Amino acid sequence: MGMHVKDASGAGADDSIIDINTTPLIDVLLVLLVMLIITIPIQLHSVKLNLPLTTPPPSEVKPEVVKIDIDEISTIYWNGVPVTSNDELVSKMQASARQSVQPEVHVRPHQLARYDSFVEVMVALEQNGLRKMGVVGSEQFIEP
Repeated sequence: MGMHVKDASGAGADDSIIDINTTPLIDVLLVLLVMLIITIPIQLHSVKLNLPLTTPPPSEVKPEVVKIDIDEISTIYWNGVPVTSNDELVSKMQASARQSVQPEVHVRPHQLARYDSFVEVMVALEQNGLRKMGVVGSEQFIEP
């Protein structure tokens, strides 16, 4: 591979193109890429776990279920008994949170209940340490 450069006087007979032939370089790179792809071992994406073969024993202690209902005028009920103040609700939540096995809390808001009363109940549950909670009866919010 040679190249022809004009002399300083500008008397060169022909104007040669001063480019390097890159075709052999590309050929070598492609061969190396193919060899690299062939020689890479196949990766297995499996993780071997040693799991027990038996079924786990059933839980001997079933958690209590506390039902909190919110009616259409946003009155809060604790297991069917109306709660008269927020302090009473908080004291019941704290007593439930102190139990050795935390109860499951099922919150059932009425479709016409105010949203802020529902949020206040959910925030109070979270603040008082009741972590096993869920919203029940959401099928009433689906439009026919």
